Amino acid sequence: MTFAVGVRDSLMIAHSFKGDEFGPAQRTHGATYTIDAEWSSAELVAGVNWVLNIADASDALSSVVAEWNYRNLDEVPAFAGENTTTEFLSRAIHSALAARLPSFVGSLKVTLHESHKAWASYSATLPAST
Repeated sequence: MTFAVGVRDSLMIAHSFKGDEFGPAQRTHGATYTIDAEWSSAELVAGVNWVLNIADASDALSSVVAEWNYRNLDEVPAFAGENTTTEFLSRAIHSALAARLPSFVGSLKVTLHESHKAWASYSATLPAST
């Protein structure tokens, strides 16, 4: 059994992909993602009875979004040469969130929704290398 707390934000980016398998997505195009970040733990923090302060979770996700929102990810040095697929971005956001809340112990799952029909996610136990 686990407890969980989650927050949501959105991210608007432009990017392109390299490789014939991406077809027309090799051209620069835009994407708007709904991001769900969910922290979970088997135990609540003693004395406050929460998994994580939801305000801290929301602030952390907002700060990650602010770094990449309205940007062409092809021009972000950290992503140079990478295909910034939904799966790749879910891991990148996961890593950025883990760095912003280093004292959290438990699991973090980041889900990027491309639409109501398609999404990708990345999850891992923290603290751990992400």
